[in-house]
This record gives sequence, C-alpha cells and structure tokens, in this order.
Amino acid sequence: MSTSRPNILHIFTDQQRFDTIGALGNPVIRTPNLDRLAREGTAFTSAYSASPVCISARCSMIYGQYPMNTGCYENQPMPQDGRQSLMDALGGAGYRVHGIGTCHFSPDSHAMRGFQSREMQEEIVGDPARDDYLTWLHAQGYDYVCDPHGIRGEMYYVPQPAQFPPRAHPTQWIGDRARAFIEEQEAESRPWYLFTSFIHPHPPFAPPNPWHKLYRAPMMPLPNVPPDAEALWTWVNRAQNRSKYRDLGFDLHLVRSIRAYYYACISFIDYQVGRLLEALERTGQLDRTLIVFLSDHGEHLGDYRCFGKRSMHDTAARVPLLARLPERFPVGGRCSRPVGHVDVLPTLLSAAGAELTSHEPDGVDLAEVAAGRSDREMVFSQHHSGRRATYMAVSEDWKYFYSAGDDAEFLFDRRRDPQETRNRAGVPFAREAGQQMRRALMECLRAGGETEGLAEGDQWRRFPPVQMPRNPDGGTMVQDHPWADIDIPGYTD
Repeated sequence: MSTSRPNILHIFTDQQRFDTIGALGNPVIRTPNLDRLAREGTAFTSAYSASPVCISARCSMIYGQYPMNTGCYENQPMPQDGRQSLMDALGGAGYRVHGIGTCHFSPDSHAMRGFQSREMQEEIVGDPARDDYLTWLHAQGYDYVCDPHGIRGEMYYVPQPAQFPPRAHPTQWIGDRARAFIEEQEAESRPWYLFTSFIHPHPPFAPPNPWHKLYRAPMMPLPNVPPDAEALWTWVNRAQNRSKYRDLGFDLHLVRSIRAYYYACISFIDYQVGRLLEALERTGQLDRTLIVFLSDHGEHLGDYRCFGKRSMHDTAARVPLLARLPERFPVGGRCSRPVGHVDVLPTLLSAAGAELTSHEPDGVDLAEVAAGRSDREMVFSQHHSGRRATYMAVSEDWKYFYSAGDDAEFLFDRRRDPQETRNRAGVPFAREAGQQMRRALMECLRAGGETEGLAEGDQWRRFPPVQMPRNPDGGTMVQDHPWADIDIPGYTD
C-alpha cells in the first residue's frame, strides 16, 4: 500500500454548539488549540447536524447518508443490513482503523461497525467490566464513583465538579489513549484512521478541579432570549425542558453557571487536542495527517429559555467543523457554504483513495466545497418521523424548518437575523424565500422516499399535535447506570 495517503485524525465531541471556538468569534471561551486548527486549516462556519441527537447524527456521519436513507432518526437502532461504514471502507483500503471513546452504536454499543479495534468509553454502561475506561478507573481506586461522567437525572443541568482529578477524568483518558495510539504509529508504514470521541461537553457539565473555575458565572454573557421566545418553541423544546428538569423556573444565575462549566468542559477538551497536535508534531506526522474536528449537535444553554438538543435552532443543530491538511484545505480558510455530517465520509474517503461499494453517499467532499467547486446550495436535516418529525433545509441565506408535532413552519433570515430572533414564516416580504425552501426540502424528502410527512403538492400532512403530560413531574428523566445500585446498610435494605 502507498504511504503517501494521509493519516486521518477524526476528533468528535458530544453536544458542542457552533459558537464555542475563540478564533471564530467567541470572545469569552479559551480554545488555543482549536484556534490553531482554524488558523492552519479551514473552518466551515455553516455546518449542520444531519439529525440533532446523538445516535442518528453519528449514524449519518459514518454512513454518509441522511436519516431518510439510514432509517435512523433518533436514539434508535442504526442500520443492520450490512452496508459499509466509513470505517469499513477505510479498512478495505489498507488503513489501520481504531476507535477511542464513545461511538453510541445501537442496538449493540460494543459492535465494531468496521473498526479493527476499539477502546470503549460509553455514556451509559450496563456492565463496567465491558467498558475500558471504567475498568481502568476502578483499578485506580475510584470504584465507589457511581456517576463517572457526572451526576445525571435530577442533576443533569446542575453544574458540578468532577468526582476525581484531571488525570482520572474521562476527557483526559481519551486524550491519553489517543496520544498513545499516535505515538505507536510513528514507525508504522501503513496509514491510520483514529476516531477520537469525547463524551463532553454533553451534560452533566462536570469539569475537573481546577478547570471548573476557569470561567466564573458573573462574567458569562446572558442567554439569547428574544421578546417572544416561546413563539419560537416547538414541542421538542417543551419536552426537552421537562425531561431536563428545567421547565419550572428560569434562573439567570444558574444559566450563567451552566455556561461557565460547559465552557470549562470544552477548554479541557481543547487541552487534549493540544496534546494530540504535539504528539503528531513530535513524531513527524502532523502535515501528513488530515485532522477533522466536529460535534454531533449543539446545546441551547438557556437560549430562548431552552435546554438540550433535538431542535432545529442553530444553537442545537449547528456544529463546529474544522479541517486541516495543507495540501487539501486552505490555510486560514473560512467557508460559509452549508455543509454537514453527510459530507464527512466522502471527504475522508476521497483523501484516502477509498470507495464505498454498498451505497451512494448523500454528501460531497468538503475540500471541493472549500475550493468553490461544489454547486450544492443546501443541506438538510431530520429529527424523528411521522407526527413527531421536524424537517429542515439550510442555504447560505435562509433556514426553513417544519415541526409536524406543532403543524408549524419556521423561516429564519440568516444574514439579517443570525441569532434567529424572529420567525419570518408567514411574513409577506419573505413568502417567496419560504416557498423556495419548502419546495427544495420536500423534493429532497420525496427523492429519498421519505413521504410519511408529505401531503399533495407542496403541503405537509396534518397530524394530531404532540401534547405534554399535564403532571409537571411527568416526563422527567432518570438515567442511572444499571450497575451502580445504591446500597447503604440500614437505609436501603
């Protein structure tokens, strides 16, 4: 095999919103290493999740297809029909293919799906003996910690310091293992692909000491809450606020604390990215390694008085996306053309000289987009199906989405209203733009056979509205680890 093909370092975070990189306009957050990637590579400033929730976003990324083609629209099973994944294709082309961290594979979280080897650190674990990080953590004497990624459930959006020091933190473990892999490849002749996947900054926001004091709540900006914020909500926003215990009051002090700890989680990831860049540089592999950094979806962080993901607002659906390889991506480049998860697979396979044989991907090579050689004008997204579905189309100028559970259209002017404070759907001056976006979205859905939500012509099928439980405690979330039974003699027996 030729050794001229680049190595590939694929860095992935969970729930990191698009506006959390200092070099791309955030004056508060400290991300010197992501800033370096943006400086030495190309930043795609209109990158969108194919489906703004963990499993379906990752599914679209590793198969290069929209949810209408993968059949995965939520945290539900991925395809099990033998189609090739990104990792299958790279392995078939002679790459050493390794994964570190969370993959969110479903229905079997321990599946390989094309990886030749994996070091596992998953979010919810049934058996700690089958999770490499927990096995290591317990061997370090931390077997008493029953919430290794932060205390979930009722504490999901309560900022909290991690229960162990940086060296034992899940983010540091990912950095350690990825760094070791890079060092081990220095003398190898064949190219490698490394998927390095961090659970953070997914809540609970639990950075280690002293990172939890890197940002202070009174110094954090207030959330973006337009005057008619609830008019911008869908049923998804109401459901997320309920399940996260955030719908019985809105405390700006708490919101700024949440943001401070969320930023700290990202800065701690940035520190690990720096360690990986240093290892690549020291071993002479940096400029022959394609580095792609992105996340699965964003996080509202109190914007619109909302929390969580799953909605099509930019805060939840738009993600950071950086690519560095001097020969393929312009140094210091900024690309505002819409791109997304479906573009990752064709980008990596093109660089590697690898091909899919089982299906045609929906995306395009990001290098072609950055060079201005792609005529694609829009990307698309879908969450759920049927009466709970939300469908989205994004161009450089406009974003349109439709929530079937509310029978409501949303249209945002991306140039005049980048913070999405006013819905232009139904406004006479934006009627033509709305119609164009709706038609393009429906054409995409019909072409993919996704017709459950479509009626005749350019109309949406009407469904009964999605209702919230009347009980204010109905729908709240419990996410305890199955293995972490609480046993306090004299109290629990």
